[in-house]
Amino acid sequence: MDTNEQIGAGIGIIGTLLYLLLIVAMIAGMWKTFEKVGKPGWAAIIPIYNLVVLVEIVGKPTWWVVLLIVPCVNYVALVWLSNLLSKSFGKSEGFTVGLVLLPFVFYPMLGFGDATYQGPSAAEAKTTVV
Repeated sequence: MDTNEQIGAGIGIIGTLLYLLLIVAMIAGMWKTFEKVGKPGWAAIIPIYNLVVLVEIVGKPTWWVVLLIVPCVNYVALVWLSNLLSKSFGKSEGFTVGLVLLPFVFYPMLGFGDATYQGPSAAEAKTTVV
C-alpha cells in the first residue's frame, strides 16, 4: 500500500466516523425530544414509526406520514412539520431553519436543552395571521 492509498483510507475512515457521530447525535436528540413529550424515546430509531410519532406531537393527522414519503412533496411537508415542531416547543422560525438544515445540532438542542413542550401547535400555526 503506497502513501496515497493510506491517506485515502484514513480520510474514508475519518469521514465514516464523523458521519456516524452526526447520526448518533440526531438520534439522541430525537430520543430525548420524544421523551420530553411523553412518547417512547425508542421510537426515534424505528424508520416509519418515528414519523408517525412526530406527526402526533405536532397535532396533525396520521395520514400526513404519506406526505413525508411521497417524493418532492416530502420536502415541503418536512419543512412544515419542522415549523410546527419548533412552535410546539415555543421556538421561532429561525429554529425551524436550524431543524431543517442542521438537524444533528438542533434536535439535541431541543431534546437536551431547556425547551418545554407546550402542546401541539398545529391549530395555533394555522390561525396565526401575519
